[in-house]
Amino acid sequence: MREFLIIGSKARTEKFSLNDLPGAGRIDILCRCVSSAFFLSHDIRRDVNVYLLLLGPPDPPKVLKIVGKEVKYMPPDERGIAGLIRKALEIKADKNWKKSTPGIYVAKKGLEELLDEVASDVYYLREDGEDIRKLKDNNALFVLGDHEGVPEELEEIVLRKAKKIIGIPTKSLMAEHCITIVHYELDRKQLNS
Repeated sequence: MREFLIIGSKARTEKFSLNDLPGAGRIDILCRCVSSAFFLSHDIRRDVNVYLLLLGPPDPPKVLKIVGKEVKYMPPDERGIAGLIRKALEIKADKNWKKSTPGIYVAKKGLEELLDEVASDVYYLREDGEDIRKLKDNNALFVLGDHEGVPEELEEIVLRKAKKIIGIPTKSLMAEHCITIVHYELDRKQLNS
């Protein structure tokens, strides 16, 4: 199982306008990350889970969990994905996962609680990390931030929980591009083994 956790430092935690995704705390970035994590040409990755940690107003934190083997009716475009996120945020969230649509769940959890819950090894995806090509583990949760990175107080939690800091040795990349490259590198390893 390959998993991604994207931290939306200002992502809205209530219903937002589909006509202004950047103005909803950069929900557009999270939507592009979801698309990069799941979509192939004419198919979807069923062996992937994505967590979106929303830290914006008015009711943070909230987490959305998207389970690849269960998800249905998810279009690959930003607006379509944003519509599913918005629908999930209409649910009264508590500590337990509540199903919104097939494969999409919402809960009111913080970062540490979420990381304690996942079964995969945690890797922090950061610019100064060890080259991803050295990673041997395909069953992993990769933590990355949005356009602002991981907030300092949360980075301490990630560093405590992470097995290693992993990086993509290049220029600074957008989060959704990092996800695509992680898939590329790990897919190549699977094909060659």
